[in-house]
Amino acid sequence: MKITLYALLLSVVLFGCGKSEKAYKARPFAASDDFNVFPKSKKNVLTIIKTDSGALAAADRFAIQSKDTTIVIDDAPNAAAQKFIIASFINTQKTAVLVQVANETGKMAPFYIISVNDGKTEVVSLNKPSKGAEDKKYTNGLEELTRSNILVNNDFFITTINSRVYPIKRQNQDERIQGKFFMYSSDKTTLAFLTANSLYQVNRATGETFNLPLPAALINEPETLVGNIQRDYTWVANANGTSFLKKNADDDRIVDIKEFKH
Repeated sequence: MKITLYALLLSVVLFGCGKSEKAYKARPFAASDDFNVFPKSKKNVLTIIKTDSGALAAADRFAIQSKDTTIVIDDAPNAAAQKFIIASFINTQKTAVLVQVANETGKMAPFYIISVNDGKTEVVSLNKPSKGAEDKKYTNGLEELTRSNILVNNDFFITTINSRVYPIKRQNQDERIQGKFFMYSSDKTTLAFLTANSLYQVNRATGETFNLPLPAALINEPETLVGNIQRDYTWVANANGTSFLKKNADDDRIVDIKEFKH
């Protein structure tokens, strides 16, 4: 009898010490989302756990834990996703982490932000449907533009200094920007994307856009493209103070190279 009770007690203790899982439904990103949360307790933070080197690729896989609970993302058709190929905190408080699901789609795999606020965990989807003909070419996953500025699939701009997430206005609503990030203004608010025949420019803060057609001869010379843009084009502020890159009216104008960031 004593042996039976001891075995039962031991099983309860071991079960209580085991790590659990909890699934969270992902919701769409909202412009009002604020991930710059400071925890009231050291326990109210997230932890990135390296799990294994998966068979899908020669890369580490990560899991996200809140206290001793592993977070599972329930978001069809990516149900029960708990291992990630990318896991990166977007604030120093470790209350928000950007993740990309580890699956066979590689760079096309979905992104989420897992956040915790005063003990409450949420999962936010950074995935927008797209019908772009060149989606595979221009879906680059996570691009680190600087140490503190991240671009996700041409759809979201993240500043890790203050955990702000800015949706990038698309050129066409039904498709992600069919171009490659080219450069931004000196204040890093206007992003320019090199498309097939133009520089599509969008201000991440205001949503204002400007499409600058470029000569085919200029686009077809990638080795000299940046230098020619710096020489013949200038960032010009509009009435709202938003800067867009425009062709110089006077080709002899002297341009300050500091105007350009790329």
